Amino acid sequence: MNINELKIILAGGENIRTEFKTTFSDDVIITLVAFSNTKGGVVYLGIEDNGEIKGVQLGKETTANWVNEIKTKTAPVIIPEIEILTIEEKKIVAMSVIEYPVKPVSMRGRYYKRAANSNHILSLAEVVNIHLRTVNTSWDFYQRNDKRLNDISLEKVQKVIEIINRRNPSGFTDDPFTFLLKFQLISEDKITHACWLLFMPGVEMFTTIELGRFSSPTLIKDNLTLHIDLFSETEEIMNFILKHINKQVIINGHLENEERWDYPLEALRELVLNMVIHRDYTSSFDSVLKIFDDHIEFYNPGAAPSDIDLQHLLSNDYVSQPRNKLITEVFKTSGLIEKYGSGIKRVLEAFTTYKLPQPEFQLLPNGFRVKVFNGSGAKASLKLGDRLGEKLGEGLGDNQKLILSAIRDNPEISLSRLGKMIGLSQTAIENNIAKLKRRGLIKRIGPAKGGHWEIVE
Repeated sequence: MNINELKIILAGGENIRTEFKTTFSDDVIITLVAFSNTKGGVVYLGIEDNGEIKGVQLGKETTANWVNEIKTKTAPVIIPEIEILTIEEKKIVAMSVIEYPVKPVSMRGRYYKRAANSNHILSLAEVVNIHLRTVNTSWDFYQRNDKRLNDISLEKVQKVIEIINRRNPSGFTDDPFTFLLKFQLISEDKITHACWLLFMPGVEMFTTIELGRFSSPTLIKDNLTLHIDLFSETEEIMNFILKHINKQVIINGHLENEERWDYPLEALRELVLNMVIHRDYTSSFDSVLKIFDDHIEFYNPGAAPSDIDLQHLLSNDYVSQPRNKLITEVFKTSGLIEKYGSGIKRVLEAFTTYKLPQPEFQLLPNGFRVKVFNGSGAKASLKLGDRLGEKLGEGLGDNQKLILSAIRDNPEISLSRLGKMIGLSQTAIENNIAKLKRRGLIKRIGPAKGGHWEIVE
């Protein structure tokens, strides 16, 4: 690394792969461990958090002693590469590590991950999941000590084989026992977690999902609790949704009239499948589905992998890491899912085609929430926007009326939130905001963060 490269790094500040420290300490080792458990990175010693160069004092054995301390406090042992740089007549030490091949790495028995520009301690569940992904397996591969082959329903196994045969013209001739062996769902007479969840004959608290139809945030009109096998659960969830959303019959002059549901059904089914397949079945939380007049909420326990953020998910810029590899593979072979990692993209495309607002996705500390909207809220906003247009000036487009209505309801609303609510890109929102400003209809009070919008009456 040359001095110019270091200056560029200093100007960029701390991030997911860069950390500044003034001196060597346990915090440095924690950061190296977090880097090792994420995407690798570099700690620069002798630099303040704001990028100001302070330098470090180095003796003959200083860096060797630091490396030895790192070795004694980490497991598996990590040994960083050391590079000493001189800038402004001050010594800077760069300690770099790569992503460790067998994770997770600990510092004195505690495990850390890197998120944005800070370190976070891993929960026990995250430690287990990171290790399972490292060895290319998952929780559902492991055997249940309390269940055997005769505890599952072979009739349900045969039903799945028949589903595969219907989509496979060449036929799938395996008997239930061979099918279970082929998919590694059984070993001798022992069954895996996946086998039990897929083909259990009765109920299982592991799979509990709460379904509700709400007329208000606190008033429930109908509810259902499921704790059955995963294939049956998928169909029962969809049946509950269809029971509580509306369908219009559109007369189009053709022999067959068009049916239009409140939401694109293929997108709802994709979200239901994601709930079932990607759920963390070791979590104490249940999956929850709430249907309201104007939207549906899906909540699923199980945090996203530490190296995937919401931007990566929405842009489809990530490598799929199925939480339950066996369950996912059986559903994929059955034709219920197409391929790994494309579900969110298909959901977004379906809502765009349906001309509905884009769904809202939220990564939570212990789970994942999705909200989808049926357009009734947007229609109501459009009517309000018409009234605002009459008052503030004619010639406003529908999108500009929606923006005015949203700002009237929430003056602190962000551009990204506006885009999700109305179903427009960031660029389109910015262009419409600029037009409204030029017409003198809105103005910004305060900075981008912490300020608010004001409608000019």
